[in-house]
Amino acid sequence: MIDASMFSDLAMIWAVIIAFAIAAYVVMDGFDLGIGILFPRFRVGAERDTAMNSIAPVWDGNETWLVLGGGGLLAAFPLAYAIILPALYAPLIAMLLGLVLRGVAFEFRWRDPAHRPTWDVAFFTGSLVATLAQGIALGALLQGITVEGRAYAGGWWEWLSPFSLLTGVALVAGYALLGSCWLIWKTEGRLQDQGYGFARWLAVLLILAIAAVSLATPYLEGQYYARWFRWPGLLVTVPMPMATTLLALFFFRSLRARREAAPFFLALGLFGLSLLGLGISIWPDVIPGRVSIWQAAAPDRSLSFMLVGAGVMIPVILTYTAWAYWVFRGKTGADGYH
Repeated sequence: MIDASMFSDLAMIWAVIIAFAIAAYVVMDGFDLGIGILFPRFRVGAERDTAMNSIAPVWDGNETWLVLGGGGLLAAFPLAYAIILPALYAPLIAMLLGLVLRGVAFEFRWRDPAHRPTWDVAFFTGSLVATLAQGIALGALLQGITVEGRAYAGGWWEWLSPFSLLTGVALVAGYALLGSCWLIWKTEGRLQDQGYGFARWLAVLLILAIAAVSLATPYLEGQYYARWFRWPGLLVTVPMPMATTLLALFFFRSLRARREAAPFFLALGLFGLSLLGLGISIWPDVIPGRVSIWQAAAPDRSLSFMLVGAGVMIPVILTYTAWAYWVFRGKTGADGYH
């Protein structure tokens, strides 16, 4: 139970900020990681150049939100950070190494044509490893972290389980779907046709993965089951599958009608419903079933001081991000935008 004396509006505000940063990262970096996952399926030459050019203006800025989410967790909820980091060292380090590898490959692919095939493999590998690690880390957090007192008390391999591997595979399918929908929106010709083809089977795979994760999650923690299958949680449990089914139907219809922008935003809608379900499951905990946001929060003075900076920087980040997407809003060719 949460002690009312621990309640802090600032802790709630920072929880919302971090949740927003994570959602923004999934939305904005998911599709460019998806491009990397699909990269081996594109022909060497113009197709790969076009796919990479479609994300070149925005890919590094998209990762700003990951920094904000991780840095915000450290600053606003230091106890949670101190517990989560040692629990998830392996997948988080793998994620960072994957992001570094794909970033280096992205830059050197253009500057070192003689070794371009090697950098193409590195770009694919880094994207796949980073995505899989993110999904595994999420699954490990959902399934529960062993906590004693104010410290992590589990083993080195506690993060590895069938459920965490399932969430890892689900995220790979989801990011690849976003990548294929991005290609539909931003490219033309054979590459766009490939995007339509990939999107169909990736959407089926993602929906099956969402169903599997949704069926398994309530049995991981007692609070999950109570949240979803007891009143008033049933008011959300019943509409969620219906909303997911409806979005999926609209998605497949948009593919049949060969819409260009609609599949991308409908795929984001599937992600949005999944993130909403995740938030409903774990709220108000930052470590499910172990530590609440109020227990993990920094002192109010620290939260209020940081909120001033966040209130300035987040609108700035949103503004320059929106401007970048607007400037490069056109279709992409092998030699850049046109």
